[in-house]
Amino acid sequence: MRLPWLTAAVIALLPVAQAPAAHADEITIFAAASLKTALDEIAAEWMKGHDDKVVISYAGSSKLAQQIQAGAPADIFISASTDWMDEVAKSGDIDPATRTDLLGNTLVLVGTGKPAAADVTTLPDLLKDGKLAMALVNSVPAGQYGKQSLEKLGLWSKVEPQVAQADNVRAALQLVATGEAPLGIVYGSDAVAEPGVGVVGTFPADSHDAIIYPGAVTKTADTPQAAAFLQGLKQDPAKSVFEGQGFTVLP
Repeated sequence: MRLPWLTAAVIALLPVAQAPAAHADEITIFAAASLKTALDEIAAEWMKGHDDKVVISYAGSSKLAQQIQAGAPADIFISASTDWMDEVAKSGDIDPATRTDLLGNTLVLVGTGKPAAADVTTLPDLLKDGKLAMALVNSVPAGQYGKQSLEKLGLWSKVEPQVAQADNVRAALQLVATGEAPLGIVYGSDAVAEPGVGVVGTFPADSHDAIIYPGAVTKTADTPQAAAFLQGLKQDPAKSVFEGQGFTVLP
């Protein structure tokens, strides 16, 4: 015996049973290593108010740029150097309309623990026989800025044999924090983030290129939330987090 009412009820339920489950977007960010402390906090706050999951890969800007150019999936690229963003722009791997200068920073000499303040021009005397930790001086922005400054101050040839190069600025920072190198050149924001080091002195701003962090949405971004997240980095509460970590938020 056929039960018309039962058939109708089953049919009515079919659209619900077959509807695809809703899922959150995943925003993948490739970001300069020096951003880790601040950006981790900002991403955690973003995820509290949004359904999106934020996944961040940190490394030297040069390595990240090359990975994006090789096809690595990223929705946002944030570099510690305009030069590396320019390289990714030249290869057509970012949306130029979304490019924006986000942050500024300073370059500092740090020492293990709580070192005494000193003029950075006395670096050779301060270093003695120890190692000077730096990010890769020919490719990673922090290392490039550091080498520029040392050359401008006439110090590079004196300290070059003692330079211990690390893959990125946070790796250089850890060499100092753990005492493997007594001194290192990092960003001011890195010194804020690591309690195991103290600032010896700040390199003159005119001794190196301006430290600017540009950000952009990549050409392969597959979530509309990427642009919203990027724009949010210049607004509160992200602005307060960056400033608290020693960055300058650019207008």
